[in-house]
This record gives sequence, C-alpha cells and structure tokens, in this order.
Amino acid sequence: MVMQSSNSPPIRQPVVLQVLPALVTGGVERGATDIGIALAEAGWGSCVVSSGGPMVRELERVGASHVVMPVQSKNPLVMRKNAEQLAALAREIKADIIHARSRAPAWSAEAAAKMAGCHFVTTFHGTYNMGPMAMKRHYNAVMARGERVIAISQFIASHIHQYYGVGWERVRVVHRGIDLDIFDPQHVSPERIIQLSTAWRLPDGVPVVMLPGRLTRWKGQPVLIEAMARMRDELGWENMRCLLVGSDQGRTDYRDELVAQSRRLGLDDVVHIIDDCRDLPAAYMLADVVVSASTDPEAFGRVIVEAQAMGRPVVASDHGGARETVIANETGWLVPPGDPMALAQSISDVLEIDVDLRRRRADQAIAHAKANFSKKRMCEATLDVYREVLGIEGKK
Repeated sequence: MVMQSSNSPPIRQPVVLQVLPALVTGGVERGATDIGIALAEAGWGSCVVSSGGPMVRELERVGASHVVMPVQSKNPLVMRKNAEQLAALAREIKADIIHARSRAPAWSAEAAAKMAGCHFVTTFHGTYNMGPMAMKRHYNAVMARGERVIAISQFIASHIHQYYGVGWERVRVVHRGIDLDIFDPQHVSPERIIQLSTAWRLPDGVPVVMLPGRLTRWKGQPVLIEAMARMRDELGWENMRCLLVGSDQGRTDYRDELVAQSRRLGLDDVVHIIDDCRDLPAAYMLADVVVSASTDPEAFGRVIVEAQAMGRPVVASDHGGARETVIANETGWLVPPGDPMALAQSISDVLEIDVDLRRRRADQAIAHAKANFSKKRMCEATLDVYREVLGIEGKK
C-alpha cells in the first residue's frame, strides 16, 4: 500500500464522461445511470451528457453531474457542434475517458475525444439494423472504434467480431446487471401483490403467463397469443390468463393487431394488454410463467434475468443472449423462436411441474442471477475496463 505524504498534493481520481441520447427509460439509460452512480461512489469524476430525462435525478443525488446537450440529433451540423461542445466540456472537467453508448452521440464523442486528448470507449448494446446499404454499416461502425468495445453479451461480442472486424483483444464482455435489492422475492410484500392482482382483475387459481416488454413485433407477442390458442385447443388448458405487459409507445396499429388476433382466436378473456406497470417485481410474483418470445435474438434479455432473480419459471427463445442468461432445463427453458406449438408445450410442461421441483428450480434461478447478473458485478467489471484503458491497477 502506498502512503501519501501530508505535504503531497492529493491523488487525482480519473474522470469519465458518458454520452447517450437521453435518460428516460430503457437498458442503455439504466446502464449509464448505474455506472455514473458507481463512479461517483468510487470517488471518480462522473459526468453524463444527454438530452435529459427523469434518471438525471438519480445521478445528481450521488454527486454525479449531468449536462444537457442535443446529442440525440443525427443532423450533421448539430453533431459537429456537439463534438466541439463535448471537447470543451472534456477539457473543462479534465475527462480521461469519453464513453459513448449510442451511435449518433458516438460520432460526436469520437471527434471530441480526439480534440480533447481523451481515451474513447464504446458499449455495443445491440446488433443494430445494418440494412442493405453500406452507408448504414458505416454509420454503425463508430461503435466498434473504441479503444475498448464493451459488449453486453458474448452474442454481441461475436457479432462485433464477425461483422465489424474488431479483434478480440479490444472486446470486453460485460453482461448487464440488475438491482438485486429491487428484484428480490423477499422484498415484495403480499400487499403489493394483492394490490396489483386486484387492479388487473386476476381470478384466483388461474395460471398466469406473462410477457413483459414493449409492444413491438420482434418481441413475439403474436407467437405467444397463438401459443395460448394451441394450449387451449391441443393441450386442454381451459382457464388461463396471458398478460402482455408493456407500452405500445405510439404503435397503436400494432396494438390493435394484437387485440384483433386475440378476438379472432377467441382469446378476448384470456389475453390482456397492460399498458404500464410501475411495480414489475410484484408483477413477476403474480406470474406462473414468464415468457420471452422474441423472434429476433435479444442482445441480452433483461426481462429473463429479472424473472429468474424473482424465482419465476422462464421460457425464452433459443437464440441470442438467452443462451447466456438461461441454463437450459435448470434455471429456465429454451424453445425454437417463432414456434407457437413448441412454446405452448413448454409453457404447459412448466405449469405441470410439481411444487418441490418448482421450488428447486426457483432456488437455482435466483442463485444464477445473483452470481452472474448483479448490478454490482456489472459496475465493477466496467470500472475494470476503464482502469485497463488508463493503465492503472485494478481494485484490490
């Protein structure tokens, strides 16, 4: 341990400047906020630049700073101005690292890092739509140009390596982390569960199948609705509830399509769309099965990890991040994506397991989530990436 002389100047702690479009809601925003808080609590300088949002309060409560800037803009003139302002801010706060978490901000952040002499780090949060045009891949490629490129799963790391030619020596896999104080079945009171059950008018003793996630087609809501019809018609399940928990975010045509599908299949009383849920832990406790029916691979799949932390049985599509977050037939079940009958059969099998096996599976799932996907683990791993870039020793 190195002792500091009382006459020596104080040791300067590193400063990290994170840049992302907004701090409203979502996995990117949650990760940036968690890291911003972790930096401040570790004594590092922590500053986040975005267009603003409700999560700003979380940062400011712990002494991290936030600067409003239109970094969500894709206008080339605005992006150039953002780069200049980011560079000026980086010089002012003596930033050591600029960490970009989204494509449009990353273009400005990369230029700012060069102007201010900072290290440049990125987090690759998804596969991004590459489309048929080379221009789209060029636009995405900025996320692969960090000195270290953080991938939120091994699936994303392989994608970066395959499609953007990033050497493995620059890629670091840091799985997303969840707050295990919030997603803990011991911390959810019976009153919260009863209140939610009453609000959603759930009858006693009826199995509840839940798919949490925003209403967008690739999340697979139509596949689950079809699976519920197969459960009734081919597997003999008469009384069920299927809850699609998530906002349509203005996609009213898609919501109407889901309602029409449910009506056509005679599932009006079975399928319910829940627009907003402010108590997701309690919602998980109401579910007998939590489903992720995504037809496109999830980059990570936070919902399935949260459900496992709550000890709920999970059934997920067998691709993408789910292969890393679920231990098949131990902490959850994996089914071929886009296959309603396979999904129906797996849900039916889960509902029929006995109480003792259900309890053992719940214990395995909780232990798995705690060991591998905690917010603390994610923050420590990210700070280790920063230390690596800066060439300083890791935490002892």
